[in-house]
Amino acid sequence: MIAEVSSSHGIIGMMLLKGDWERDYYENPDTYSIGCAGKMSELVKLPDGRFNLVLTGLSEFRVARENRDRIYRQAEVEWCPVDPPMDIDAEAMEGLRQLLFEYLGDTAADAWKSLVERGLRGADLVNFLCFHIDVPAIEKQTLLEARGGRLDCLFDVLTFKLEERKLGGPGPHGGPSSVQ
Repeated sequence: MIAEVSSSHGIIGMMLLKGDWERDYYENPDTYSIGCAGKMSELVKLPDGRFNLVLTGLSEFRVARENRDRIYRQAEVEWCPVDPPMDIDAEAMEGLRQLLFEYLGDTAADAWKSLVERGLRGADLVNFLCFHIDVPAIEKQTLLEARGGRLDCLFDVLTFKLEERKLGGPGPHGGPSSVQ
């Protein structure tokens, strides 16, 4: 797949598999309908035939029709329109900062400073946090599918994780959370 795609358009879509996908992997398990596409910007073929690659994000998409006639999946997609820049008012920004500080602990101050004080704002900030925050894949999928409501969804996910932690539930990796 990588060799074929790299010699043509260079675009790869990534989607979360549903259900017990590890057990059913070779049975082509279903996927969620929204994913993200990236264009290959770096590609190195390894001696054993595998590849190391870097994708540059392009857009979110929704699968219109899937084609399963190859060993790898192909699909016709509908590109999700880019939402207008999200304005986050000062109150929401402060609420997000406080929630992240509580969720991330000691690492939050440095992370916030490097992100926000260097100009990351609005949808770019929210998307960055959604991508990098240490939560399970299904919660990241929920954030992805929230589209224009992503900020509110991020607040909900982080608030839930904090409450779960207070009740003794599993925190990410059994301890303090981090931004990856």
